[in-house]
Amino acid sequence: MSEPSTDAQAVETPEESLFDAPLMAEQERMVEAILFATTDPVTVKELESRMPHGCDPAEALAYLRKRYNGRGVSLVKIGDAWALRTAPDLGFLMQKETVETRKLSRAAVETLAIVAYHQPVTRAEIEEIRGVSVSRGTVDQLIELEWIRFGRRRMTPGRPVTFVVTQDFLDHFGLESARDLPGLQELRSAGLLDSRPAPWMGDTVVDEGDGDDDSESDDDGDQSELFDET
Repeated sequence: MSEPSTDAQAVETPEESLFDAPLMAEQERMVEAILFATTDPVTVKELESRMPHGCDPAEALAYLRKRYNGRGVSLVKIGDAWALRTAPDLGFLMQKETVETRKLSRAAVETLAIVAYHQPVTRAEIEEIRGVSVSRGTVDQLIELEWIRFGRRRMTPGRPVTFVVTQDFLDHFGLESARDLPGLQELRSAGLLDSRPAPWMGDTVVDEGDGDDDSESDDDGDQSELFDET
């Protein structure tokens, strides 16, 4: 009977390493280091490719998982991969409340200005002053910010609801009341308003320099132009 060829024996013989595999405790440290440094879960195959020849990452994972049992960080299996994650019962410690700054759109700024200077004002009146329709989202955003609220209903057909500014609006801008809002002359002096009347000022705005004897000349002259006497 013929003997097996030496070539077949060479194929069946496992490849021997020139160096011994690290101790299991060292393999655990290697696996721990790899998992800690990566954000995505790592498979056993990926661990094996990174670790020295002869290591057994699967066994190291089993020991490491027991070691992390009951700790603030857990070794969890996600599909076919592994990852270090915060213990589920401590997840509340990772929550952080932040203040998100949202910039108001131009439509929201104009709508807010109209409400502030013409309150109480209805949606139809806001649209008439702006010259365009007011979307529900714009009003909802201002209500959500608690800068405007619903006022009394007008005693007119349909009894439309009105809008007024809130205490939070006054507090945010350091105002005692809406009457303390800057007038035309103050806005122009600050460079915030040119000689042309802004849409949110309405059609009732008059030029301070016309010198008409019938116009009011007291200290509240500017403010009377900016508020609707409804």
